[in-house]
Formats: sequence, C-alpha cells, structure tokens
Amino acid sequence: MKPAKKATQKSPKSTTTTEKKPTRFTDEERLAMREYVQELKAEACRGSSTDDDADRETVVLAKIAALPPPDRALAERLHAIIKSNGPSLSPKTWYGMPAYAKNGNVVCFFQSAQKFKTRYATLGFSDKANLDEGQMWPTAFALKELTAAEEAKIAALVKKAVS
Repeated sequence: MKPAKKATQKSPKSTTTTEKKPTRFTDEERLAMREYVQELKAEACRGSSTDDDADRETVVLAKIAALPPPDRALAERLHAIIKSNGPSLSPKTWYGMPAYAKNGNVVCFFQSAQKFKTRYATLGFSDKANLDEGQMWPTAFALKELTAAEEAKIAALVKKAVS
C-alpha cells in the first residue's frame, strides 16, 4: 500500500489580474525625441555663427507659426518678451519646440499644450537658468493666457535667468 500523499493547498488565483503595462512614450514624446536628434545633427553640421543665429530664429518662428492658434499666440508673445528681456539668448528649437539658449545651453523653453495634449502650455527653465532661490524654486510655469501681469513676471524671470 502506498503512503497517502499530503494534500497541498494551492493559493487561490486572483480573478482580477493587474498586469502592469511597460511604460511607453506617447507618439508626441517619440516625435519630440526624433526632432531633438535631428536638431543635434543640424547643430553638429552648422556650428555657431551670427548667420546661424538668424537661421535658428527663422526655424523657431516657423515652429511657432505651425502651432495651433491658442499656443501660437502664447509662443509669439513669449518670443517677443524673451527677445527683449534676454538679448543674450539665442532662439533655437529644443525637442521641436521654441527654446532660448545662452552659450549653446538652453535657458528657457516653451511647450505646447496642444502638441502634448495637456490643459496648459508650459514655460520652463533649465538648470542653466540663474533662478536659484534658497533650497527650492520653481522651474516651470503653466500658461493659459498672458495678461500684462504675467508678461511682467515672465520679463523679470528672463532677466534673472540670464543674469
């Protein structure tokens, strides 16, 4: 006679499985990354000169003109504010969006609400911006529309960022 096998209790399988999908980039994010790679290649070929600054500004203005109307109006106004308050900044594209650099380093940039399917556009500042204030400070600002008050705040931020 064979010894009786012990009954092994199996843990019940859950009827609700929570499969985690791997984190993936959105189509918009993948497009932005491809644009960034193209920008890097163009920079490597182009170098930096005054003529190139004019070319870069033309490219930035074309990117702004291609934005949907709400974002286009914001980007046009931001371009004017940044150019007048940060004359040392050079327009360029960064991940396919308008950006402004000092000595080749992006200081501030615009992100379209429409392109990234968010409820507001963003004005962001990189770590190259001189905005340090204590141990914590803001580096990105949500934009829905620009009034005189917001324009004055942005002008002050740009001046401080390039100081």
